[in-house]
Amino acid sequence: MTLTTDERVPVLIAGGSLVGLSASLFLGRLGVEHLLVERHARTSHHPRGRGNNVRTMELFRTAGVEPRIRAAAAVLADNHGILQADTLTGADQEWLFKQIDPGGTLDRISPAGWCLCSQNDLEPVLLRTARSLTGDLRFGTELVSYEQDADGVTAVIRTRETGEERTVRADYLIAADGPRSPVRERLGIAMTGPGDLFHNVSITFRAKKLADAVGDRRFIVCYLTNPESPGALLPVDNAQDWVFHAPWRPDDGETLEDFTDERCAELIRTATGVPGLDIEITGKAPWHAAERVAERYGEGRVLLAGDSAHEMSPTGAFGSNTGIQDAHNLAWKIAAVLAGWAGPGLVETYDAERRPVALATAARASARSAEHSHPGYDVSPARGRQAGMMAVVLGYRYQSGAVEGADPAADAIPQEFSPMAVPGGRAPHLWVRRGDERLSLLDLYERTPVLLCGPAADQWRAAGRRIAERTGVPLTCYGIGQDLLPEDPEAWGRLHAVGDDGAVLVRPDGFIAWRSAAGDPDAERMLERVLDRVLRRD
Repeated sequence: MTLTTDERVPVLIAGGSLVGLSASLFLGRLGVEHLLVERHARTSHHPRGRGNNVRTMELFRTAGVEPRIRAAAAVLADNHGILQADTLTGADQEWLFKQIDPGGTLDRISPAGWCLCSQNDLEPVLLRTARSLTGDLRFGTELVSYEQDADGVTAVIRTRETGEERTVRADYLIAADGPRSPVRERLGIAMTGPGDLFHNVSITFRAKKLADAVGDRRFIVCYLTNPESPGALLPVDNAQDWVFHAPWRPDDGETLEDFTDERCAELIRTATGVPGLDIEITGKAPWHAAERVAERYGEGRVLLAGDSAHEMSPTGAFGSNTGIQDAHNLAWKIAAVLAGWAGPGLVETYDAERRPVALATAARASARSAEHSHPGYDVSPARGRQAGMMAVVLGYRYQSGAVEGADPAADAIPQEFSPMAVPGGRAPHLWVRRGDERLSLLDLYERTPVLLCGPAADQWRAAGRRIAERTGVPLTCYGIGQDLLPEDPEAWGRLHAVGDDGAVLVRPDGFIAWRSAAGDPDAERMLERVLDRVLRRD
């Protein structure tokens, strides 16, 4: 059957939660017109998925939305650390860690920092910003079906309130439609991995006197280990609104209906050690912790992102952050192909880059849940050394894909984080001056590939500018010590492992695509070959 097209957009996004909204934001920043459809009438109202890590905040900084997110998260700005206790009033109290950045080293490796912004506060910020750009975002609208061919995707969408259906033609479909993704199911892509880990019921409640028991302990989460009522307590406003995650055991026949308001209130009183606490239950939502990764991240013109591609244990908030970073990886590649300065094969590198990262990150998230004795997860911590948090957050690498010179045998996540540049890794942060403006090198990476040329690398800079003029690739070239003045002049070469006559090619997503430690007598031909391979122009 041939469908008549009612609308034509370059990109259709199915799903308007954190990942879909982030995809819309990133595409909008790159000037790509798109349509987002979300079956729910409004953004999430439940406070969940709130740990935004350093890399995610770097991306939001570059996208110009970081200040608005921090403003939305201001009420929890002073909450740090994870506490484990038998009850809030008991003697058994242990900080698993008290500060996210106790040594103050984060300022030296990133212009951004962690941000505790709950999903119900973050999504409206992303929605408002995305709507101010190039996107058409329609809530209360669902993807009904789709078909794809070599040139694009034809989809049917439905307005849920009226039942009106329209046909949309798009070059690409991004499926950010959750762990039970209908788009993924239609593609026949299976999920791999251990599967379900544990189940919880997230209970939102109001208790004005609980703050007295908490005192001055400003935690991100408190794991309460009373065997009669284990759970996790999370502050919403540090005053009267809270969330309690109670273990739920559906495999033993326990149902959601068993979690009555009365039972939930008693579970909270027992867990916190405040027996007479006055509690008003305001909401309940089941959730399932799992470790699964899709066998592949898409097919043809249909790409998976976020929970449709991977599920992770919530400890460390790796799932939402990995999903947002999926969207960022995908956005610049689609934008480059649509603009004509990259070949279609660039989008195909998405799977090769992001899937290994998800596999390694999902495994680390499960291990961290065991290390923290997450309520409901009765698994002993793994033996042996585990990758550090910063290695997971900032140190992950692409061994193949749109990079030249990466080590294909290297782990996707190293044991320890290093700020040193490597092909396939995140580019280093360094404060520089551009005229009167102070900025991080990371602020330069968004819309175009960037060629950073050493103080004596005029050869590379001239070659880059000639290539950009001749090929149409929007390569932005900067001379260190000329266009950009580092506040620490010695740090440029040390961090990037190049000499004064060397050069580094950085992708629009802030990852090292290639580098040359020194000059080259045939710089222009060398650089053009690299660009052709990285951007799949050959």
